[in-house]
Amino acid sequence: MLSRLIFIFVAVPVLELVILLRIGQWIGPMPTVALVVTTGVAGAALARQQGLRAFLAVQRELAEGRLPGRSLLDGLSILVGGAFLLTPGVLTDLLGFSLLIPASRRWLQRLARNRLERRIREGTVEFQVYGADGGATTRRAEVHTRDPRGEDRR
Repeated sequence: MLSRLIFIFVAVPVLELVILLRIGQWIGPMPTVALVVTTGVAGAALARQQGLRAFLAVQRELAEGRLPGRSLLDGLSILVGGAFLLTPGVLTDLLGFSLLIPASRRWLQRLARNRLERRIREGTVEFQVYGADGGATTRRAEVHTRDPRGEDRR
């Protein structure tokens, strides 16, 4: 876990900086700055539009008495994508835009879900439940699926 955090907070920004310096050498410093600013502004506008759409979908599903699972996941994806787009860099911009475009967002959500389900089946996912007294209990996650008759299976 610590190695992943080090990678995320050290290696990714260094890699982004190297890529931006290379782009700056290739197209010049001002166009590179313009590229970073343009992707930030365009990303913020796209995140706002997609975020509003996801918010309205959540409201509509709640009004219809349905649990807004996919709409909430879309909203979370859009929030993360917008944060990536506000972070200067080419790789974070690509990931940010991919989380804002519905087709690629669905694909990434499916990948994340499949990975999480696989880790749950392997028993490598645990979560903590906090009680009213502040005490924590660690539990293993379980996968529940429904067969065609609507019955739970483990």
